Amino acid sequence: MGTIALLGLEFYGRHGVMPEEGRLGARFVVDLWLSVPFEGKGDRLEETVDYAAVYALVEEAVRHRRFYLIEALADHLAEALLAAFPRLEGVRVRVHKPHAPIPGVFRDVYAEVEKRR
Repeated sequence: MGTIALLGLEFYGRHGVMPEEGRLGARFVVDLWLSVPFEGKGDRLEETVDYAAVYALVEEAVRHRRFYLIEALADHLAEALLAAFPRLEGVRVRVHKPHAPIPGVFRDVYAEVEKRR
């Protein structure tokens, strides 16, 4: 088993509980760790996961869907990735919300989910 990581995927989305989050939107960052069986002998795209297709799936969900909680978004992404890519044995998804409406100074807020077949 091997891991493919796609880190720092940035999108503009409209997720959050507050009405202004849905209206104004904000930047979200997604990190993915994909567990894929590495055969060790092949060198073809069919033997792994197409990164561009993974990116497109994540972009579609983050940009064009609305979730109130980043936990729900992370869970949706994990389920959608497992459904769309049969070679995946497992996924870990982290959704960052760097501009969360928190009255204070903070570096990051994120929700993370891990799922396996």
